[in-house]
Amino acid sequence: MRERASPALFLVLFFFCAVVCGCGPTAFVVQPIPAERALRETEIERDDGFFVRDKIAVIDVDGILMNRRSRGFLNSGDNPVSVFVEKLDKARKDKDVKAVVLRLNSPGGTVAASEAMYHALWEFRKETGKPVVACMLDVGASGAYYLACGCDGIMAQPSTVTGSIGTIMQTVSFAGTMGKLGIRAEAIKSGELKDIASPLRDMSEEEREILQGIITEFHEQFVAVVEQGRAELGVEEVRELADGRIFTGAAAVEAGLVDRTGYPADGIAWAKELAGVEQARVVMYHRPLGYKPNFYASDMSGVGEAGLLVNVELPDWLSGEGAQFLYLWQPGAGQ
Repeated sequence: MRERASPALFLVLFFFCAVVCGCGPTAFVVQPIPAERALRETEIERDDGFFVRDKIAVIDVDGILMNRRSRGFLNSGDNPVSVFVEKLDKARKDKDVKAVVLRLNSPGGTVAASEAMYHALWEFRKETGKPVVACMLDVGASGAYYLACGCDGIMAQPSTVTGSIGTIMQTVSFAGTMGKLGIRAEAIKSGELKDIASPLRDMSEEEREILQGIITEFHEQFVAVVEQGRAELGVEEVRELADGRIFTGAAAVEAGLVDRTGYPADGIAWAKELAGVEQARVVMYHRPLGYKPNFYASDMSGVGEAGLLVNVELPDWLSGEGAQFLYLWQPGAGQ
């Protein structure tokens, strides 16, 4: 009897054919990975002069903000909350770091993750006195804007999408489809509301009221953060803007949600000004092998960065995580 080829052999042949046909990478680089996973520092810019010791640390916040490891095809990345706190700790312990530029490129995330990151940033500023400037790139919306409100100043590119002040919880009901297929779900539960927001049945009015109450509470929390961070805006002005709408960077400046328009280099110059520093080195923190050529580079290793405007990943309520309360700009979620 002839022996069957092993699955591993088929996999090798597949990649070989992909390379030969031009459908895959033309080369593979194999490098040893250091066992040490602590963050390392890379100098990406340096002002002219001898013995320049002062630093401006650029801390990047990319992708969906959730308190779990980011996921990708055949790999996984850092926990956004954990790595953010780790970077703040590194900047806190380095006496040469005089200011921080928070580089934001995120549509937001869960309520809990956004709040945790905001709290860590607030504690950093209170403990160190080091100024922090938020610099938004493509997107700095919802939970990312929540985080930006914890900074000394907010800058956005003219084309940045920001705002989206509000809370959302997205769920779904398959009850109608299940009924047509003759399928009925039965939950054995300890209390009437134990399976609240279950996608296997329609939501009752009581459940809707409970969830709406939580959404309202989280929304009020968001509004309070904006009021504190944007002291020049009155309470009524903030509430008028906090209806979930989005703004371009230029429109956000006009509305008072952002201080000025500019780019990362402008954000660094602003941070120097706030820190009273004339010459400095600009540094970023990364895992080993994560080379950073400039302050546009991401530290998320390509995981979860694509699709900020068009998210092709399954929403969490379809990926087994369950419904979540979100500070997230999610186009089409409310349709």
